[in-house]
Amino acid sequence: MKAWILYENEDWLPPLTTALESRSIPFELVFVDGGALSTAQPPDPGVYINRMSPSSHTRGHQGGVQFMREYLAYLEAHDRRVINGSRAFELEVSKVKQDIALRRHGIRTPKTTGVVGRDRLIEHARAMPVPFITKHNQGGKGLGIRLFRSHDGFESYVRGGELEDDPGGVFLLQQYIEPPEPFITRVEIVDGVFQYAIKSNTEMGFQLCPADACAVGDEFCPTTETSRFALRGDFTADDPLVAQLIALMKDYQLDLAGIEFVEDRDGLRYVYDINGTTNYNGDVEAKHGLSGMGALADLVARYL
Repeated sequence: MKAWILYENEDWLPPLTTALESRSIPFELVFVDGGALSTAQPPDPGVYINRMSPSSHTRGHQGGVQFMREYLAYLEAHDRRVINGSRAFELEVSKVKQDIALRRHGIRTPKTTGVVGRDRLIEHARAMPVPFITKHNQGGKGLGIRLFRSHDGFESYVRGGELEDDPGGVFLLQQYIEPPEPFITRVEIVDGVFQYAIKSNTEMGFQLCPADACAVGDEFCPTTETSRFALRGDFTADDPLVAQLIALMKDYQLDLAGIEFVEDRDGLRYVYDINGTTNYNGDVEAKHGLSGMGALADLVARYL
């Protein structure tokens, strides 16, 4: 048997394929930007790895998101093992569902309002304390994120035509958590095991995909002259938040995820994003002898 990698962005593949090859794990790449499905025909045996990202529509592959929903149900109906299957994927492509999951597990998260319909945005924004941010429900890459410190500024933004549509038409208004230092923390977990946490500097904005292929322009912070991503050594596996995140992942059948939180000036942590199609920063991993994709490849080997 072999592994089947269901993907839509080839730029994110090399770290995973290298990890699989180093362990002599046979695999086949399956590009998904839509497709056709014969439900009477059983799928090939093997382990399936779901690498469909919520940011797929930015690469013209929104059809892949729609197809993947149906395809994962088909695979699971035939008892194929899927890494980050249908339950995980529904969480991946909906920040509203992420918010619900976090609250269900007693994990602090910013106040969030999901809105369908542009004509309702201004009304519901007025009910949000300032500052607040906008987001896309089907996010990734910091899509749709913009900070507002006044309701009038937001109204001008919406009426001025700058607001970009979420692919599903669901907008998010979310309480902004002001950190004392400009960084957020991303916790990487694979198969219920904490791998490591990184600090992501926010001075250059909210596009915080750590993958080397996501780098845009100068990846060094203008004020510190250090890499935008760094290992957060003071956040370890015995932190109580890790146990909460692992419990959530088991509940929603997330085999791997990069989960982000921010700390406010009082030291309170707010978890706000769950990335099932997680990527890892090559520089951080090389410097500290880490390998998130190696952990994923080991998981594939165990299932095979």
